[in-house]
Amino acid sequence: MELLMDDEAGMRAALAQAQAAAQAGEVPVGAVVVKNGVVVGLGRNAPVASNDPTAHAEIQALRDAAQQLGNYRLDGCTLYVTLEPCAMCSGAALHARVARVVYGAAEPKTGAAGSVLDLFAEPRLNHHTQIVRGVLAQECSALLSQFFQQRRRQNQAAARAAHPLRDDALRTPDAAFAHLPDYPWAPRHASDWPSLQGLRLHYLDEGPRDAPLTWLCLHGAPDWSYLYRHMAPVFLAAGYRVVAPDLIGFGKSDKPKKPGFHTLDAHLRILQDLLEQADLQRCVLVVQRSAAALAAPLAMAARERFAGLLLLDSALGADPADSAALNAPFADRGHRAALQAFAAMGCAQDQAPAEEMLLRGLRSNRGTAHSADMALQAVEYFSPF
Repeated sequence: MELLMDDEAGMRAALAQAQAAAQAGEVPVGAVVVKNGVVVGLGRNAPVASNDPTAHAEIQALRDAAQQLGNYRLDGCTLYVTLEPCAMCSGAALHARVARVVYGAAEPKTGAAGSVLDLFAEPRLNHHTQIVRGVLAQECSALLSQFFQQRRRQNQAAARAAHPLRDDALRTPDAAFAHLPDYPWAPRHASDWPSLQGLRLHYLDEGPRDAPLTWLCLHGAPDWSYLYRHMAPVFLAAGYRVVAPDLIGFGKSDKPKKPGFHTLDAHLRILQDLLEQADLQRCVLVVQRSAAALAAPLAMAARERFAGLLLLDSALGADPADSAALNAPFADRGHRAALQAFAAMGCAQDQAPAEEMLLRGLRSNRGTAHSADMALQAVEYFSPF
């Protein structure tokens, strides 16, 4: 049996387990337990295959070592793991009384050995384990990065297969949005509605479908659903549903290369399909003033679906910190046809007649900012419905 004489050799044994996890379709994290230079426990990530949230590599290796040694105490052992242990695995290592934990890559989101918290440095615990950080960190990180890059490519390929891109349209790469904060919601897409003509619409749909109110959030030009990132969490926390589409040509929706697609009638038909397909009832229509010309006929055509109106003034560009979010959908000049078309339609100009139509017959409120505070005020105002 091969003797592992140093920490690098122990980490390479853990990396072999991580590679086996990747081949099985699991996040590539591997672990081994070593005593007196001999591997006595092996483990690799297996929560997906086993339907077990506790099946982390460290837990697997500790269990294997305990069986091999015939003792739940692993005195004198070293646990090698390719990724910084989480709180569960750190606790298990402490309970097992391992002498040392050696890890490779840091885990800034869940690491409990120094990144998010350090359980091993807690002086009130009755056992103290030595921590060694960063052994073969680059190789451990590279294996994780390669795995997630491949998964993203596979997901993107599946999305393209489900929603193929028309030859006369563009689709902003997902990478253009990856750096934007406060946008945690799962994307939804549609391309099979008659009004879409094969274009892919992106929209958010969060919260219970049977909620007492649904907040339908419409952006104007040049904004997109990211505009409502501060308001949506407030609506959801109050138990409501939030639906926020990106108009075709904006945000994460497909962008026809020519402005000719963009008419108020074309966009109105898409929003009417959204009302039907998502079965939106008892909606509070949250609208930027620049979208009033589109929102007014929508509300009038489906009056029975709407319970109220919140008309808002500000835009993403009002805050200099939002400039990256404002530019993200429009990766280059070819993506900007909708901006040209909406300017020609006058959708960013005087909206007084459309606003008057919107306000007629709907319980309404006005605001100046797309903020959490404004959302709280709106919840208080409309909740008596």
